[in-house]
Amino acid sequence: MKAVIPAAGFGTRFLPATKSQPKEMLPVYDKPTLQFLVEEAVSSGIDDILIITGRNKRSIEDHFDKSYELEYTLQRAGKDRYLKEIRKITDLADICYVRQKDLRGLGDAIRCSEKHVDNEAFAVLLGHTITKSAVPCTRQLINAYEKYKSPVAALGDVSKYNQNQYNILDAEKLEDNIYKIKRIAKSPQNEKAPIDLGIIGRYILTPEIFDKIDETEVGFRGEIHLTEALSKLESLYGVVFEGETHYVGNRLEWLKTSIRYALDDGEFRDDLLNYMKGYI
Repeated sequence: MKAVIPAAGFGTRFLPATKSQPKEMLPVYDKPTLQFLVEEAVSSGIDDILIITGRNKRSIEDHFDKSYELEYTLQRAGKDRYLKEIRKITDLADICYVRQKDLRGLGDAIRCSEKHVDNEAFAVLLGHTITKSAVPCTRQLINAYEKYKSPVAALGDVSKYNQNQYNILDAEKLEDNIYKIKRIAKSPQNEKAPIDLGIIGRYILTPEIFDKIDETEVGFRGEIHLTEALSKLESLYGVVFEGETHYVGNRLEWLKTSIRYALDDGEFRDDLLNYMKGYI
């Protein structure tokens, strides 16, 4: 199975930081957000990844490419730990790139992957969330897809977030962690959603999605919304993700997640806690 990672947006919520730097390259603690996604795909058994980029995204390609000068400098300085990390990034997977020439929404970005996925089911990982679990989120979806042979979305409890950022579901529970999705809609602001489960930015899609995207009318701001195309599918299942989901789609949640990951680093944990206690 191949994976598709859309990364063509402007990242306006993070301006001015994203004026000349892709939002996908902003670090969560010490690692670019996009690298978390690539590593999740790889640890799920996927080694063929397509990243949908746009203009001014060259640093994404550079990050996953080999850097002879940097490796030489690290090797001469005896910084073996950093050298190992740099080489690991280069060898993660076979990564290809396609540009979304006009930013016409997530649905259009997914459509850019049609030739690459070659009429097979494929994983989609969106950069507004990163996940942490014993069994990778995408692997959990692949397992469900192999059982149901139908498109699958990862679900999580979104009650603690601003629900207007998520696609809220009306769904029928089939098993402990499996739902048959009946309706996808964005919850209006200040309105309680039917259930506290929402799609958290991971999918396994089948080639039929491309026809549904073609059938989807252009919506708000001239964008083709993936949720509209998903609602046209004959069937869509949801898997409640077993693990941690961290939303990084705005500055506050991104900062919280960076602190959360920094606290996992034993080298700096105590100093960071003492620093924060000083403010508290």
